Amino acid sequence: MAHGTTRARTGLSPFLMASNVLIWISAVIVMGILSYLISLNGNAGSRVIYMEVISVLTVAFFLIAFFLGSYPGFILLFNLIFSYLWLVAVVFTAEGYTYSNSALLHTVEAFSFIAFFFLLFNVLYDWHLGYRGRWRTSTVV
Repeated sequence: MAHGTTRARTGLSPFLMASNVLIWISAVIVMGILSYLISLNGNAGSRVIYMEVISVLTVAFFLIAFFLGSYPGFILLFNLIFSYLWLVAVVFTAEGYTYSNSALLHTVEAFSFIAFFFLLFNVLYDWHLGYRGRWRTSTVV
């Protein structure tokens, strides 16, 4: 590619696609387990409801994220917002579930961390792609 030419991004890179799939699967697992726990105990706390809402939103919106790959600014903002939401979920699970004897709660904790971890990598990877000259909005003279 010649110096100064613009390279358009046409979709998610293989890394971002695989990462988004892992985030989506983790959110589905967290959503399923928390839904089960809420159905057993109808008066779930606000932290459980928060984590359930974040996992449901992730499942719904990450289906859209697969199509936003050609819009780098939107996908970076999308990943940044969800990474902070999942960071709070990880803190809630670490605070409440680390010393429990329930395998389901430990599973929620683990998959919450996986979702946050890959969202953080998405932010760093997309930031690196955008600001290290891989795609540009104008030509360099």
